[in-house]
Amino acid sequence: MNTHCNFYIDGQWVEPAGAHTVHAAVSPGDESVVGQVMMGGAEDANRAVAAARRAFDSYSETTLAYRTEMLQKLQAVFERRYDEMAHAISTEMGAPWDWAYEQQAECGPGHIKATLAAAKDFQWETRSGDNADLVCEPIGVCLLITPWNWPLNQIAAKLAPALLAGCTVVLKPSEYAPLSGKLVAEFVHEAGYPPGVFNMLFGDGPTIGPVLSSHPDVDFISFTGSTAAGISVAKNAADSVKRVVQELGGKSPNIVFADSDLDKAIRWSVSKCMSNTGQSCNAPTRLLVERSVYAQAVELAAKYGAEVPVIRASDKGKGVGPLASKRQWDTVQRYIQIALDEGARMVCGGLGRPAGMDKGFYARPTIFADVHNQMRIAREEVFGPVLVMIPFDTEAEAIAIGNDTPYGLAAYIQCADVPRAKRVARRLRAGMVSINGQWQDYCSPFGGYKQSGNGREWGRFGLQDYLEFKVINCAN
Repeated sequence: MNTHCNFYIDGQWVEPAGAHTVHAAVSPGDESVVGQVMMGGAEDANRAVAAARRAFDSYSETTLAYRTEMLQKLQAVFERRYDEMAHAISTEMGAPWDWAYEQQAECGPGHIKATLAAAKDFQWETRSGDNADLVCEPIGVCLLITPWNWPLNQIAAKLAPALLAGCTVVLKPSEYAPLSGKLVAEFVHEAGYPPGVFNMLFGDGPTIGPVLSSHPDVDFISFTGSTAAGISVAKNAADSVKRVVQELGGKSPNIVFADSDLDKAIRWSVSKCMSNTGQSCNAPTRLLVERSVYAQAVELAAKYGAEVPVIRASDKGKGVGPLASKRQWDTVQRYIQIALDEGARMVCGGLGRPAGMDKGFYARPTIFADVHNQMRIAREEVFGPVLVMIPFDTEAEAIAIGNDTPYGLAAYIQCADVPRAKRVARRLRAGMVSINGQWQDYCSPFGGYKQSGNGREWGRFGLQDYLEFKVINCAN
């Protein structure tokens, strides 16, 4: 398998304009080269934005019924070619087959269905006061910049509401996860969207990012990625005062109270931190445990951490696969060493690859106990299968530690006293709080506080991002 990942602009597959570089897409499971990604420059960015701008006038005037029908066609293509998408994601980011099929690929049709459901009840035009109409209109040309860790999830969560709202799109997927992005372009083409409505190109952030994010013909940017990159995007967008929505990093607290079912709580906590090989921005990576049960919790965490199966990317079954790139593997190794240097107590895992896995970017699921919240390992996003454990004495202290972070994406609470858990949840500065393992559906708002970003995605909340609200004042 060696996929040629070129650009989709104005309804056609095209090569980069002028001189360009090629990025090798490496499968993290066995380090084989599985694709050649064409990397664009300023001329390619301008071509894509120009195509989207030309298409906007006509596409924005189409009816909601037409746009609904088109999105339903796109959903049908996703469902018909579902296995291809799961295979692409497993190949490009090393997700084991069950995870790629059941979790990653499912996000495509899942977000489309949620967007279609949200649109049915959305008030596109209402009366405002006694003398005005409130009208929702598409915001314009939208730049969607997506990451490699949940490649399809982030594309679908942005693309579905943009298309339904009547916007035109320029998508820049990560060059580290190009196969899924290329398939999305194929799906859009197969669904029959008019030329220019959807455009896609690859390029590295420092080269092509400023051109796209500062472009005067881009009206809106939806960015998912690191906080540092998000800051750069916002600065580039500032001169043209375009709207920017960002979903960035996280260092989410997971508070375990003594009255919880401790065995269940710790087993769930370890599993959720390690899922997707720890490469989720909302992963519960800081495990805060009430001191009266802390020693027991550490024993349980060590036990369940040692039992986390690391399996090859091509394998079926439950387990975590490799990290998505050599760069990310190096980062995780560096943070494990930092934790050791800081004096954290390692209770399972450690440096290097798991036994018998000498090829591929596999890391050992690692847990550190006796961490305090000023350690780098507790403050910085590792983005790998690394969990830190911090004791607390009181509810107030747990809340204070939970909030003592520059991030605020997600938080988790394990507590038998649900009223208490809800009380704590209201005091945590995070956009999403899950109690006793309750997960989030596609209709709830996804996003965070502080340096975890701004705005909300998913369902009707995501749909609003792609709309302008116009008041038409008229007595009749």
